[in-house]
Amino acid sequence: MLIGGLDIGTSGCKITVYNEKGDFIEKQYREYASKHAQDVHEIDAEAIYQAVGDVISSTVQKPEVLGVTSFGETFVLVDENDRVLCDSMLYTDPRGDAECAVFDSQMVKKITYCAPHGMYSLPKLVWIRKNRPDLYERTKHIFLIQDYILYMLTGNACIDYSLAARTMGLDIRRKVWSEEIFAAAGIDPAKMSKPVESGAVVGTSCAFGLPNARIIAGGHDQVASAIGAGALENGTAVDGSGSVECITPVFSRLPESEEICDSGYAFVPFPGDQYVCYAFSFTGGTALKWYRDQFAPESSYRELDAGIRPDPSGILTVPHFAGAATPYMDAGARAVFAGITLETTPADLYRSIMEGVAYEMKVNLERLSTYGICPNMLFATGGGAKSQVWLQMKADILGLPITAIDAPEVGTLGTVMLAAVAVGMVSDLQGAKALFVKEGKTFYPDSGKGDAYRELYEKYVQIYTAAKNWR
Repeated sequence: MLIGGLDIGTSGCKITVYNEKGDFIEKQYREYASKHAQDVHEIDAEAIYQAVGDVISSTVQKPEVLGVTSFGETFVLVDENDRVLCDSMLYTDPRGDAECAVFDSQMVKKITYCAPHGMYSLPKLVWIRKNRPDLYERTKHIFLIQDYILYMLTGNACIDYSLAARTMGLDIRRKVWSEEIFAAAGIDPAKMSKPVESGAVVGTSCAFGLPNARIIAGGHDQVASAIGAGALENGTAVDGSGSVECITPVFSRLPESEEICDSGYAFVPFPGDQYVCYAFSFTGGTALKWYRDQFAPESSYRELDAGIRPDPSGILTVPHFAGAATPYMDAGARAVFAGITLETTPADLYRSIMEGVAYEMKVNLERLSTYGICPNMLFATGGGAKSQVWLQMKADILGLPITAIDAPEVGTLGTVMLAAVAVGMVSDLQGAKALFVKEGKTFYPDSGKGDAYRELYEKYVQIYTAAKNWR
């Protein structure tokens, strides 16, 4: 049996295919464009579906089971003839920011465990209802990207719990649409897809050459990546190190206080009646790319890694190159370099940026720990997971073992794993992990370096407040 995982992103979609032995067979990818003007950030849902058709058609061996995951928040308005009515707002689109005022913040946090924010679907839908009532009246169905693709493939309108949570309208405990929140928005929840478990079989499809394949609702892309990395139970977490640095911990119970949402953490249902949240920095790998482009454009990251000294740099770099994400959520924050001397080398600056990204994640883990979310091990994915120097640095600073994951694409792999469970290839996700997930080297904390980093970290946490007072 061949199982495919389809991952739909904001700039392209990809599919990976595996066999029943857990072997990787092939990967296909197609790009598409989004539109960015001053106050308009949009994407064409029909272009996404066309790209989905292209990647499926291009597979040499067609999957008999296909799971679908996607990015969140962005919605698709469809009329009674299944025609898309307009381009879809991306989460970065500023429309919807002002509409957050229609929601009672305490009510939203209590029901959804996310604080009202303009990036979510519902505030943007309020903007549509107020400013384009003609579109809203013609809308028969409101999809997110995942359930739009599922519907186009199967004719069934289902959305998995994790992506439903990215609307700001899901009752996270009952896993149903919140009547109170939709009433506040003035949006009819009957227009939404049916929320289902991540890994639910939605239907079958012969589209694009599929052999009457069973189609599975995967999850939000970060959820799929956590599964694909093997972070499946309480105490585990995945460190996704790409352009953005994001740690996704898995835990069995929601924090007692929903006030944690005020720090920017949003909570999402996870398989096994568990939950995850997202702790992130806007600049992870992007900060290293900035350094390379400005100071060492002819060098590879491997060469830059080889040039740094083994001990802490002694420089404190706060990596807010594009503002601060969790737990500050401060768009006006700026990067800071502190402790530079005449003896500082370019390699020291490079290392300090690596350290700064890890310090920023330590800030997040400490904040989460006060609410009972305490991961004890990390799985590393993304481009940053290829740097052994950085992985050891993170282990030393965070005080946690971190294991590199060897997979072409962890997001699609997580979707493959959900699909494998759905069709009975394996009994549960632990069985899927044993079959599909290939772990690389584990990096353990060095206690000596950990002590040195702790002293530096105590100074690091003071810089953000000081820098904020300078503005």
